[in-house]
Amino acid sequence: MSDAAQSEVLSAVRDGTAAIRRRHVIYVSGYDPRGAQSFFDLMRRTCEKFCRLWPIAATLRVAEESEEFARWQLDLHGAGGAAGTDWQVATRYDFLRMENFIRADMAQPTLRQFWRGLAWYADDLVSGAQFRIFRAAWRFALHLLYFQLLIAAWAVAAVLVGLAAGRMLADDLGLPLAAIVIIAVAAGVATAFALRPLAGRWRVVQIASCWSTLRRFGRGRRTWIDHIVEIGAQRLVAAARANGADELALVGHSTGGAVACAIMARAVELDPELGRHGPRVVLLTLGSVMPAVALHPAAQKMRGIVARLAAAPTIVWIDCQSRKDVMCFANFDPVAGIGLKPAGAARGNPLLWRISFKEMIAPEDYDRFRWSHFRVHYQYIMAGDRPAPYDYVLLIGGPMPIAAWPQRDREFFAAFRHAAAAGPTRHRRDAKMVGAAP
Repeated sequence: MSDAAQSEVLSAVRDGTAAIRRRHVIYVSGYDPRGAQSFFDLMRRTCEKFCRLWPIAATLRVAEESEEFARWQLDLHGAGGAAGTDWQVATRYDFLRMENFIRADMAQPTLRQFWRGLAWYADDLVSGAQFRIFRAAWRFALHLLYFQLLIAAWAVAAVLVGLAAGRMLADDLGLPLAAIVIIAVAAGVATAFALRPLAGRWRVVQIASCWSTLRRFGRGRRTWIDHIVEIGAQRLVAAARANGADELALVGHSTGGAVACAIMARAVELDPELGRHGPRVVLLTLGSVMPAVALHPAAQKMRGIVARLAAAPTIVWIDCQSRKDVMCFANFDPVAGIGLKPAGAARGNPLLWRISFKEMIAPEDYDRFRWSHFRVHYQYIMAGDRPAPYDYVLLIGGPMPIAAWPQRDREFFAAFRHAAAAGPTRHRRDAKMVGAAP
């Protein structure tokens, strides 16, 4: 354990340049229709589990809600160890609401969903995007291919039923050709409708809707994401100008990583001085699928966004990856990997942070955990079974700057573990989650 790291944690509340007392987080979720209430419940359970792992008290409550944001308040209070230095951090957590747009996307008529999914699959294949993704991250490509093949199977099943119906009518009833065609088409359409619930249960509708929207956004076509980007950027700029926090973090998980990149780029357009004055500004992308958007040959808008962020001198971009997450681009440079070489300025972003989920999950559960791909993908924002160098609650709610964690995660982890071991008994008794549900 580094003496410097130990000293830094123990003196967190006294060090005005290195420590965080107030933080403002703007969180952008993935393409998930469950919305703010579900994510609040997830955060509450995560905090409860976090408090069982660490002698740190946490208070989570809903502060206010609107159509655009749900605002929560997360307060952590920890002991500094034998020296008796306690620390306390107040984190304002703004959840950017996209659930109504996502639900509307997924509620599109069945035939529209059907054709959008097929169009996504065909376009990725013909454009070469699928090959580029395979070359960049073959496990992620297989994940996408699985859903694309389910869409193809949906189409094949509809066609086969239609052809079988037509054949039976032609052989047995001798109906006119026009009538046979009409009935065969009707049978195929009915099959597509009948399989819609199964497609929903297997996430085919969700994934197809997601990538149809992301592909349009990456090309620069108008989507509801443009509205989300604008309100997110305005909130970010307003928070920076208010200067009410020591650190301002924009967090994007999964597909939210691509949206968060767009929000940060737009915020820099609105205020070129963003991050130069006021709070530190950090972009944190967790298990981001942004490279899959940018690797499409026509995704000039997405690549332009990444190029601006790579050379942005006033913000810190951290891209968090895990090798066990097949739904992200692990061990991948999200700038050079999509073919960008920023010109005119030295590249400063992103800083890659490779984390191990194996350290977070109990050994007896790990084999089962690793094969639950969606569960693994959400581990970035969930507490583990045991303390580890990556902990989402400690990262976004603790006293150390987010930007310092990637290169010093094990130092900070060791320092917090030492402080926990030496902490006052009274604080251990208080180390519980105090949550206010909505």
